[in-house]
Amino acid sequence: MNKKTLPMLLIGFAVLTAVFTACASPATTTPPPSGATATSPFIPTATLFPLTLTPGVITPMATLPSSQTPVPSTSNICTDPKVLALIDSLKSAVLTSDGLLLSSLVSPTRDMDVAFFRDGTVITYDQEHAKFLFETTFEVNWGPEPGSGADKTGSFHDVVVPELAEVFNQPYTLHCNELKHGGASYDVSWPYEGNFYSIYFPGTEANGLLDWHTWVAGIEHVNGKPYIYALMQFFWEP
Repeated sequence: MNKKTLPMLLIGFAVLTAVFTACASPATTTPPPSGATATSPFIPTATLFPLTLTPGVITPMATLPSSQTPVPSTSNICTDPKVLALIDSLKSAVLTSDGLLLSSLVSPTRDMDVAFFRDGTVITYDQEHAKFLFETTFEVNWGPEPGSGADKTGSFHDVVVPELAEVFNQPYTLHCNELKHGGASYDVSWPYEGNFYSIYFPGTEANGLLDWHTWVAGIEHVNGKPYIYALMQFFWEP
């Protein structure tokens, strides 16, 4: 082997070594981000559906999951005196913190969705867990507050009950299958396929009627008896 051949062999050996090293090295991959979130096994959350404004009587514009499909009924909630008694019972349950009474009002077929904000988190309660809503300190995130965007976190008793009580403690009117409201900076509609009643406080002149407040109760008949399948709050938002 002469002096000219040796450098060529060394260069060739180096090239082959680099190739084999690259082939033997494992490929580096970035693990996919985790999208899992922890939820309570007892208080599942659901997603609100887009709201659409319809003049006059408000009608649902969203298709809900099959589990929330309304149960056919031969009763008309607008003429059934038992529905007014149901709303009176809701008022009594809220003002006296009566969990057993509240539980008896919850739909046995659809449970009861509760939305503190119209575009916030929907929390679903069955009859069994509704019994303890005035006692439990279990906190949930109800969604961002209009204006500040800060998350509203707290128990049903600390967050929802005071707002329900505020409406029931003021002169309010009931409106069947009409989402009654004051001036709003957003589209107002009922996102469920089912009957409902608006519990509406029109506000005060001193506050330019901007303190209007509406709770809407979704109502269905099961075996001829009315129950609540949803509660949702509406109010003026900046």
